[in-house]
Amino acid sequence: MIVYWISSYLIGNFMTAWWVGKRNKIDLRAHRSGNLGARNAGAVIGKKAFFMTFLGDAIKGALVIVAGFYFDFPLWIIALAGLLVIAGHLYPFWLKGKGGKGIATFIGVGLAINPLLFCSFILGFVLFIPFLKSATLSMFFGYVTYIITVFMTQEGTNMWPLLIAICLILYRHRFDFRQSLNERK
Repeated sequence: MIVYWISSYLIGNFMTAWWVGKRNKIDLRAHRSGNLGARNAGAVIGKKAFFMTFLGDAIKGALVIVAGFYFDFPLWIIALAGLLVIAGHLYPFWLKGKGGKGIATFIGVGLAINPLLFCSFILGFVLFIPFLKSATLSMFFGYVTYIITVFMTQEGTNMWPLLIAICLILYRHRFDFRQSLNERK
């Protein structure tokens, strides 16, 4: 179990955007937001880089969860591994804690741990995007919807690590939220 958790954090440290940038001879940390995520990769390099980064980051999150189910760990242990893979993505030790913002990795974790529950995240996002016209702000409401849905299910008590992961992701987006709110004024 400890090996599973440590491995989850280390898998999170695999920064797809860093490798995509290296392949294109670009250090994404020196461009635009400096973030090692799909959005910055897409903005700097292009759509292909966005999709490669998004898929790589989502797959690493899903891989950790699938491994936990394969070894038949209890749900809270698997959810904690989900938190750790996301934390590894947000705060990779080899890049002095400067990683991505965790959305794609969360999507991989969320889909793999409970696809039906993850639909609440998508629903919250889709319901708010027409009114807010901002993916960043709508994402916030997707997370809120997900949290509410988790608490309404019997799995809620086992999913607490993912709620911590969401708090970390939202914290990493705090400046994006502020910028999106300022643009609305």
